[in-house]
Amino acid sequence: MAKVHPTETQVSGPCSMNSAGKETFTIWMKSLVCHTNGCTVFDSKGQIVYRVENYDTKGSSEVHLMNLHGHVLFTILKKKLQILGCWNGYRGNFTSRKKEKPSFQVKKCFRILRGDLVCEVRVGFNKYFMVSLGNKKQGFKIVNSGGDIIAEVKQKQLPTGMVLGDDVLTLEIEPSIDQALTVALVLVYGLMNRRL
Repeated sequence: MAKVHPTETQVSGPCSMNSAGKETFTIWMKSLVCHTNGCTVFDSKGQIVYRVENYDTKGSSEVHLMNLHGHVLFTILKKKLQILGCWNGYRGNFTSRKKEKPSFQVKKCFRILRGDLVCEVRVGFNKYFMVSLGNKKQGFKIVNSGGDIIAEVKQKQLPTGMVLGDDVLTLEIEPSIDQALTVALVLVYGLMNRRL
């Protein structure tokens, strides 16, 4: 059986850096608990670094991104009464503190002429965009307001060229980018596309 995590290269810290300095993770869009709705993120050594256990139905309106030990890193909440979809992310275990500002906000929108999905992301005063790379299976990229790619998600492909199922993805993150925040944004994209 083939391993789903990235092939090992020179490793420093909790994840691998490839020749371009990007950090590589493998995302399995399934929970390890009875294969329920959720997500498991592996580092380059095949170790679990992040997880989501969503015992509710797909497309839940509240999701918690946790580390391996179950400590909640982000609480992601869907805003009600939004036509295209709007999600707020709060650091830690958010418990209905109405006045707290979200750590990030994602709004779904479309480019009508090109037909691709674009999500606007606000993190404080910074603006980013999640742009699809064609259809859902081809993945998406996260770019800053200057158009620089800070992270990219694609369907996982083994070195032999074999493509794994559409629930196994590769995430590459540029150096010095908040990994937990990037994984939280990937989760929102999955929620918007009913993959989680």
